Amino acid sequence: MRNQCTDTEWQARVDLAACYRLIEHYGMADMMANHISMRVPDEEGAFLINPYGMMYEEITASCLIKVDHDGNILSQPDFGELNYGINKAGYVIHSAVHAARPEVDCVIHTHSWASMAVSSLECGLLPITQTAMRFLKIGYHDYQGVVLNLDEQQSIIADLGQGEALILRNHGAMTVGRTVGEAFNWMHRLELACRSQLAAMACNAPLQPVSADVLEETWSNYQPGTRRPYGLMEWPALLRKLDRMDPSYRT
Repeated sequence: MRNQCTDTEWQARVDLAACYRLIEHYGMADMMANHISMRVPDEEGAFLINPYGMMYEEITASCLIKVDHDGNILSQPDFGELNYGINKAGYVIHSAVHAARPEVDCVIHTHSWASMAVSSLECGLLPITQTAMRFLKIGYHDYQGVVLNLDEQQSIIADLGQGEALILRNHGAMTVGRTVGEAFNWMHRLELACRSQLAAMACNAPLQPVSADVLEETWSNYQPGTRRPYGLMEWPALLRKLDRMDPSYRT
């Protein structure tokens, strides 16, 4: 696919393939389910997403499928007899976000054990750790069945609002970012917040509360404009990590 892409699209493909590998590496993948998408630079209404049928550790820059907001496949490699397509639920969720939030370049959706567990708790995500306080005002989207109906797009967008993270109740989690590094950073931290909450609750002991004023101040310290953009330092380091482990994502 390299000779069929602009330099900017190819870089987006490399970054997106890396994100798939990292989600797998950090234990947030669900075999071939779930999806991560990346807006195609300088191409209005187009984004990249995984072929439905490949495991996250198999994803490469060349295997990603380019689709538009209407679900039309714009380009894809030759998968031979396998003839991979895209996951419809992935299209419904990701096309909605890319259309409604033009500043968002990357959308990540996971079914990790920790996010699924927290999504099923009536209390939701509790701000009991500094990491979780970053998600003090996280959005929630009530479960309406497998996301196959285009009518659900508007409620997903409304529940996400202008935020960076959304808990899909009885389902999983989603994060968005202006860069792939930013979206991954949000998801990695959300996963840690969910895991630490479940570990604390498993102790069957009272949870230590934090005052509302401190919660609000801590949340404010994590918002855009108060610090460097998330992923700015982390993403290049994560790519170096992947290159040491297995650089085949770049192919």
